[in-house]
Amino acid sequence: MRAFYTDHFVLPLPPGHRFPMRKYSELRERVLTEVPGLAMHEAPRADDQALLLAHGLDYVQAVSAGLLDPARQREIGFPWSPEMVERSRRSAGATMAACEAAMTDGIAVNLAGGTHHAYADKGAGFCVFNDAAIASRWMQRQPGRVPAEFPVAIIDLDVHQGNGTASILRDDASVFTLSVHGEKNYPFRKEASDLDVGLHDGCGDHDYLEALTGALDILAGRFKPSLIIYLAGADPHEGDRLGRLKLTMAGLAARDQQVFDFAYQRRIPIAVTMAGGYGNNIDDTVAVHAQTVALAARHAQRWAARDKAATASISFPLSA
Repeated sequence: MRAFYTDHFVLPLPPGHRFPMRKYSELRERVLTEVPGLAMHEAPRADDQALLLAHGLDYVQAVSAGLLDPARQREIGFPWSPEMVERSRRSAGATMAACEAAMTDGIAVNLAGGTHHAYADKGAGFCVFNDAAIASRWMQRQPGRVPAEFPVAIIDLDVHQGNGTASILRDDASVFTLSVHGEKNYPFRKEASDLDVGLHDGCGDHDYLEALTGALDILAGRFKPSLIIYLAGADPHEGDRLGRLKLTMAGLAARDQQVFDFAYQRRIPIAVTMAGGYGNNIDDTVAVHAQTVALAARHAQRWAARDKAATASISFPLSA
């Protein structure tokens, strides 16, 4: 399974900054030792042409040149730096690359990404460019694919609603946006996804998985995607300081497996991004993300085995 990383593009954050930047390097180190068969690739850089599929020109130029006003920079949550721009471009590029790889391999992973709070004209909540929206539209514009023939579903299971994604793709019938999130959590002003499922504070494994089952059933009834982009946030975990939900490690494994089974049963390629995770103990967050990658690798093996079996079942007539 191919995995795309950006953790060597580290932002120069001030001491005490609450964003857990080191989780990405720790995740890469952990999955390299624990998940066999990973093929690691440095994330490509999303160029302006790709970013403009989801963002306005003025915003892209202002971010790139460090010309955002202080209020808009504060809303992103990171101080501006060339490293911030480079990492944000690479994070979007990693999701684009994971989508393309998934079309061949069945599944691929971005070891970052999930920047779903970024709007067309502004960033927010540690999100600069919206990788899922960019990758959706970029994939639809690849040779042989047009929006009407290549529908994309974004399954967003970060604990926070994907407001930026919903806003950017609101009028785009070729992309279905599904968000399962904490109803009273950030962002406090929600946008309308194609399907929103808001959960109560303290929601545990049983209620969460029941809600997810219902949401996936609705998705299957309304939309037939050719690709899924899955935001596998670690922040629904019971140890997350910002999550306010109570999912256990076993519950999060069942969540991931439910999404992978949904894709497998329908033969839909799936690109996975890590999205949020802010554990009181950073090791917990890394463990949740690593579990997702391990389950994704198992899904890749299952996909490959089915391909092999299908190939073996083809009979060829004897030549005369």
